[in-house]
Amino acid sequence: METEKMKEKKVSETQIKNNDSNDSTVLDNEILKLKKDVDHWKNAYFKVYADVDNLRKSIEKDHYEFIKYRAEGFIIKILSVLDGFNLALNNEVKNEEIKNYLVGFKYIYGNLLKILKDEGVEEIIPKIGDIYDEKNMEVVETVYQDGEPNRVLKVNLNGYMLKDHLIRPAIVLVSTNKKKEISKNINEEKKDKKMEERK
Repeated sequence: METEKMKEKKVSETQIKNNDSNDSTVLDNEILKLKKDVDHWKNAYFKVYADVDNLRKSIEKDHYEFIKYRAEGFIIKILSVLDGFNLALNNEVKNEEIKNYLVGFKYIYGNLLKILKDEGVEEIIPKIGDIYDEKNMEVVETVYQDGEPNRVLKVNLNGYMLKDHLIRPAIVLVSTNKKKEISKNINEEKKDKKMEERK
């Protein structure tokens, strides 16, 4: 017969086995939970790392764009000065004293253009007879002429580019050989003005 001590020993061994299996299940569950936590934080880390990397690239791009086009505001402010030089230097002058002044103005204007060129500014100066290019020209008027249409007849203002960015298109008069289209456009403009006046 089993003694009391033997019964207690069997009961305690059974409890130890049950406890061991329970502990093992608890440990397995803890390990699974920890693995899930590791995966979660690993994914969160990579997401934050990607966000920070994208932010860094965006800031670098913005900084590069700022540096590249930093002179644009300044150039826009001096366009009227450049236009004034062009107007003065392209007029025919007969007075000898004024011609002497113009030599100095040409020198100053040339130096100003050199400084702007060093900053990446290029003048857009269409030649008479060039084909109209809507990428860097703006038409202020079309003039009926026999011959090829869309040809530059006159350059009112030079255009300017800063690196690959258009600051101002060249302002030009362009030829057209469509007389009807011109009168049609003029009539439409008159109708639009009348409609606006009525309102």
